[in-house]
Amino acid sequence: MSTGSPAIDRIDRFFAGLPESAPGRLPAPPAGVIRFDFVGEDGAATTWFVHLGVGRVRVVRTGDHADCVVEMRPEMFVRLLNGTDHGVAMLLRGVLSVEGDLSLFLVFRRLLPFRQADSGNAEPQRGTPDGTTVAGGGLPESTSVFYGSLFMISDRYGDVDPSPGTPLGLFFFDTRFLSTWRLTVDGERLSALSLDEINSFETKFALVPGEPTHYVNATTSILRHRWVGQDFEEEITLINYAPEPLRYTVRLDVGADFAEVQEIRDSLRRDRPVSVTIDRDSLRLHYVRQMLHRETVICASQPAVLDEHGLTFTITVAPHGTWSTRLRVLTLVRDLHRRDLRERLTSATGHSRAEEARDLDEVIAAAPRLRANHQPLVEAYRRSVRDLAALYYQGLNFRDRLPATGLPWSMALLGRESLISAFQVLPFLPHRAITTLRILALSQGVRHDPFRGEQPGKILQESRYGESAAFNDAPDAAAFTAADTTPLFVILLDEYERWTGDVELVRRYEFQARAAISWLDRHADPAGGGYVWSALRRTRVGEANESWRSSVQGICFRDGRPATFPQAICEFQGYAYDAKRRAARLAREVWGDPHWADRLDREAAELRERFDRDFWIPDRGYYALALQADGTQVDALASNIGHLLFSGIVPPERAGQVVRHLLGPALYSGWGVRTLATTETEFNPLGYHTGSVWPADNSLIAWGLRRYGFKQEAARIARDLLEAARYFDGRLPALFAGYDRARTRVPVPHRFVDSPYAPSAGATLLLLRVLLGLEPYEHHLAVDAAVPEDLGQIELLDVRGRWGFADALGRGRPFDHRTS
Repeated sequence: MSTGSPAIDRIDRFFAGLPESAPGRLPAPPAGVIRFDFVGEDGAATTWFVHLGVGRVRVVRTGDHADCVVEMRPEMFVRLLNGTDHGVAMLLRGVLSVEGDLSLFLVFRRLLPFRQADSGNAEPQRGTPDGTTVAGGGLPESTSVFYGSLFMISDRYGDVDPSPGTPLGLFFFDTRFLSTWRLTVDGERLSALSLDEINSFETKFALVPGEPTHYVNATTSILRHRWVGQDFEEEITLINYAPEPLRYTVRLDVGADFAEVQEIRDSLRRDRPVSVTIDRDSLRLHYVRQMLHRETVICASQPAVLDEHGLTFTITVAPHGTWSTRLRVLTLVRDLHRRDLRERLTSATGHSRAEEARDLDEVIAAAPRLRANHQPLVEAYRRSVRDLAALYYQGLNFRDRLPATGLPWSMALLGRESLISAFQVLPFLPHRAITTLRILALSQGVRHDPFRGEQPGKILQESRYGESAAFNDAPDAAAFTAADTTPLFVILLDEYERWTGDVELVRRYEFQARAAISWLDRHADPAGGGYVWSALRRTRVGEANESWRSSVQGICFRDGRPATFPQAICEFQGYAYDAKRRAARLAREVWGDPHWADRLDREAAELRERFDRDFWIPDRGYYALALQADGTQVDALASNIGHLLFSGIVPPERAGQVVRHLLGPALYSGWGVRTLATTETEFNPLGYHTGSVWPADNSLIAWGLRRYGFKQEAARIARDLLEAARYFDGRLPALFAGYDRARTRVPVPHRFVDSPYAPSAGATLLLLRVLLGLEPYEHHLAVDAAVPEDLGQIELLDVRGRWGFADALGRGRPFDHRTS
């Protein structure tokens, strides 16, 4: 019963009107029952049951079953109605509790009022800087273990020393839960004898006390065996090889700063008050801000003396005897009821180490088998498949694990990167596309929210779980800060059906695909002119645009001037063209709407003609990087023109000129296509978007070259990038420096960047597809190999698709190195 308070009255009016306002706003399942419990400060409670069906809603006041229970104060729900908060942020902040299936609550967002007020906080979000310096120093001597969004990065001895500007430590939910983890024996630091990186979530260290010069006389050995799953665990074993018993003092220094990973990346330090409590058998480190509560709990299997800064074990070990202890670290995120919020969510189930290994092995075993003469290709393929199988995280509560992007900066959902990596790996790991489409369909924009960049139909770019997301200091909980994710969603949906024949999934997401096309038509073109435009985003480290070249310097004129906003970046138009063509195919063949298909084909043809007229620079022989609102062409020569081949928007008669620029000395480094040509004023081989080489960027370019028949040029990019992978142990990083190959002879690593990085791991697989010329053709796998002679023979066995399983073979042949 209503309490009569203004908040409750507002809530009652909203729920009473839902059945009338809901039709046409809900997609296909998930369907179920949500119970909302609103408890006022006086303890009075009011309850609503919302039954979500396919396109319909039923609202009642009583019931005895709910798939999802949401509890909050009435005034908090009013914030949702007004649009001054976000449900995920409120959950992370501890002012909202969810029990059961969180995905139903995300579907319910579609029923909130369309228009909403400014989300309040004007503090800008974080961005990625460009230029010669990147926050976080290089860590060539680091090692990592990761399982989902829980990961530990340490030095090669297993230690973590306090370092605000480098990503060492134990991280979970975009937060550093351990910033100190340092082991000593009798006051001495340890030196490494060996390091065994068993798999992505397990590592072993063999160590001795003291400096390396003492190895010959060492009679004490220390083994550290660590792994991550639902928690972080480490087993420390000490072995005494002396002929007499020895007494040892084993000390583990611990600490936590609870810094956000983006703060570390961007060198933005924030001091947080951390308190310590000591229980009988555990050390607890706390950070509290209002209702937000993060806690690190460390316990050991052997008795220890605990103090505010760590654990001390005083032991005596018999001759040739051993001593060991197992350390367990819990990373807790408290909810409204002061419990870890995962305890009440239906998908938050634990896995043993054996189960984790088995799950990983099953994904890897399902990938096609590669046999090749070229060992760098074999190693890069093996490493990429393993990394992609491991780059997932549980999230708050979804039926499937969610695609993660990279370590350390991007162990989170990034829409663009997830869509691209899923596209890259479709012939190899098709489940990544299913997972990506599901979560992005579930979180699709439904309201107008300038703070988050949300608009109806727009596809999410970023979802983070850190403190900034919780308090809306930045829109990280649900940031719609990309203009290319929306057409890429449609592109992936069509490509998935082409490979798998899974029309049921395509039917399931027709609602979201139509909304995405509607966004292109209604919201993507605020400047007029029939293009997709990028707005200006203000970040804590500068201004940014809504493309993958997100730094302002990345979209510039030849003379170095940055483009003004809004800006129509060239590849956006290509993606929009491709999305409309693909949506037309699906409308005609799957959704049964030939009239809409005809309209989409017509609009795509008009866009192609308009784009060629407005973007082509005749005296340069390439397309403008972007247009300003006044129609001025932004004339820098950049790798983006390769994405135009990927999308198919380039008329065939222009393709040869574009290809000559891509493989010319100004753009091509010898290892790959640079983001910006050496002839441009802003060029810097270390610049994120102004001269470095991105493997993912190059893989899309290579695929575009194949699309236009430039097989040899595509194979050259594939061969050179695979050669570069040799110098990164088969694991291509997010980017590396764009120095000339002839000058450096080896690819130059960038300062600390994501590695593994899903789009770079996916690049290896897409390049393999390029070399073999793999394409789905009706119910068959078409193979049109173009393999350079020095790569030898390539066999890819058991490629899954709508045909079942098929094999592909390519033999290396001499190439004519003239442009095709």
